[in-house]
Amino acid sequence: MAVTLTGTVLLVSGCTALTPGGGAQEPAESLGALGDLAEQELDWGPCDGGPSEAECATYEVPLDYDEPEGERIEIAVKRMAATGDDVIGSLLVNPGGPGGSGYDFVDHASFIVSEQVRERFDLVGFDPRGVGRSTPITCLPAEELDDFIGGEAESADGDGDMSELTEAGVADMEEGSREFVEACQANAPDLMLNVGTVNVARDMDVLRALLGDEKLTYLGASYGTHIGAHYAEQFPDRVRALVLDGAVDPTLDQLDLSVAQATGFETALRAFVEDCLTRTDCPLGGNGDSVEDGVAALDGFLARTAREPLHNSMDDREINRARAELGVLAALYSESWWERVREGLDDAMSDGDGTVLLQLGDELYSRGDTQEYENSTAALIAVNCSDSPSPRGVEAYVEAAEEAGEESPIFGPSLAWGALPCAFWPEEAVYDGGPLDAPGAPPIMVVGTTRDSATPYAWAEALAGALESGFLVTRDGDGHTGYRMGDACVDRMVDAYLIDLEVPRDGMACA
Repeated sequence: MAVTLTGTVLLVSGCTALTPGGGAQEPAESLGALGDLAEQELDWGPCDGGPSEAECATYEVPLDYDEPEGERIEIAVKRMAATGDDVIGSLLVNPGGPGGSGYDFVDHASFIVSEQVRERFDLVGFDPRGVGRSTPITCLPAEELDDFIGGEAESADGDGDMSELTEAGVADMEEGSREFVEACQANAPDLMLNVGTVNVARDMDVLRALLGDEKLTYLGASYGTHIGAHYAEQFPDRVRALVLDGAVDPTLDQLDLSVAQATGFETALRAFVEDCLTRTDCPLGGNGDSVEDGVAALDGFLARTAREPLHNSMDDREINRARAELGVLAALYSESWWERVREGLDDAMSDGDGTVLLQLGDELYSRGDTQEYENSTAALIAVNCSDSPSPRGVEAYVEAAEEAGEESPIFGPSLAWGALPCAFWPEEAVYDGGPLDAPGAPPIMVVGTTRDSATPYAWAEALAGALESGFLVTRDGDGHTGYRMGDACVDRMVDAYLIDLEVPRDGMACA
């Protein structure tokens, strides 16, 4: 099978400082019901890799918070001390996913936040439960995961169009999704029931208390916004400041998210093609061609790879349409990848060499070498399927693939099919707790980018609107997320909010 697994404008001038909402909490108060876990200490020591100034530790949390004295799992955490003397506290960070490593994210401190923020906060990242160095969830082995991600189902016209699968193709998709879930049940039967974001937020509150912070200061990107929203919902009086950048819409189930995401990728694709056509080395056409011409050229190329796979110089994997699509999809996450994807397309379209496209797809799915993946794909599916109910009938996914194909003909159908494992996820693992509006929380910043691929701008509008105290900051640009992406106005607003709790006045806009 083949799947793609994937998520008001204000101005810096004229800000008012707000006092944090809610009464002060003793740091350990949130641990009172967790017995001896409240007595843990973070035993900081050298890290296994990363900057020499970083320090690392682990702490324990309940596998199931309904049974706090039951089985425990481990959470890995990394800290980079503030560079200045006037330290406000800890800034917890998460890069998204689900499945992204907050532990590794801290290594890129100078990219994540500004120098001013680094001076005032200890930067702290953790691997959420099920991810990486924390107690990880594992499902399929690498060889079978290769087939799950890069295999192709039979399409009606033979060009790999996943909006028009044959009956056999649909059956193949269903079989692959069932096998994935069955592998999770065989390898992690208890953990898969407890990896949802509601529990990740609880783990983060334990960390906040163990760090000695009365209230949480947090920067979450992409899926990390969902962690932050869940935290505010459960612990509104423990929020100091939350920056939720590249927001996930909390009102949509996984299948609806996948279909809606197609609009973001289509917008980003057209921006990539438009830029490509202005360059002399664009493999999709030249200055005289329209964006529609360039998209058509890409679609035709991908259709050919379904019939005549590309070769590569890395290993024996066949680069079919599914793998070529993933390589191109990489371009839509950041402008910094556009040059490399153009190179990969040129190699593929001129010489039939898909090596660069394969490498880009591997990077998206954390395939660190030719033999193994990180566990981010298992974590991604497990968390997505646990976070909201999804349709249980395969026909809903057939219809969704057709709908997504109308919004984004190239990427939409595979995005919709990527949600199919959720049809078979154990129902007792699924969160259905209603809206996330966090009543009583102090002002929460949501950052949205107008041409964001993975988390469409409309999702930022939805999250800011859903949160009782949410307010929206907009970056007009390309790529995924907004802070530290080249817009000085947005960066200044985020910094002022994190450091001084300044919130832009209503009606102001970044020019």
